[in-house]
Amino acid sequence: MTTAASTSAPPAAVPVQQRVAELAAAHIGAWQEGYLNDRSHAVGALARLRRGAGREAGETPDLWTLIDTDPLHTTAAGARPLSEQELVRAENALHAALTLWAFHQQSRGVPMHRRHTRERPAGLGAAVRRLMPADGTDAPVRKRLVRAGTAPDLATLTQRLRDIVALLRSAKTPVPLDYALLAGQLYLWQCPDGPAAVRRRWGRSFHELRIRPDTDRNTASDTDEKTTPDTDKDAS
Repeated sequence: MTTAASTSAPPAAVPVQQRVAELAAAHIGAWQEGYLNDRSHAVGALARLRRGAGREAGETPDLWTLIDTDPLHTTAAGARPLSEQELVRAENALHAALTLWAFHQQSRGVPMHRRHTRERPAGLGAAVRRLMPADGTDAPVRKRLVRAGTAPDLATLTQRLRDIVALLRSAKTPVPLDYALLAGQLYLWQCPDGPAAVRRRWGRSFHELRIRPDTDRNTASDTDEKTTPDTDKDAS
């Protein structure tokens, strides 16, 4: 009698987009908790991040020791190291998402990064939809989302997203956003055919948002607030 040798399959490589989302969630999770509890290191981190807004990753030396990108340079067993192009895209996406979150969170006493779930969407399209009346649409606000989707490059996209974030933070009840999810999408945006894929996800979340009668459509805080990235690859 013979027995087949048991072999264990190598662990599946984590997509770069997901690695960027997880790293963004780890950074924001710690800073957001500290900021909401008025811890000096977190308050200082937000101030430093805001000074890096609108600049390319690596352009602000003060952020070199603040944004830890070491996990992007480590290679899991059986996986290949990221290429130089992948690293640049990942660092750009992480920098953009973190600085946008810092701008959003500034002077707000509730979490502005919120985990996306199907029951409580927190992607960009859903967040923009929450700015609109429950019984209709606001054309100027919707056009901002469309305009962001047609940005020719990441720098322009980041600036247009900042304009949207300004509306989210200044709403009567500030509207949160899943910045881990956004970080992954900003990575994807820089890839071939990435802008079209990201636009589809933003549009899907905008149109599929469903508001439950017993849920405040603009509630920014809740007992189930988490800072982990969404695991639904089609979520937006």
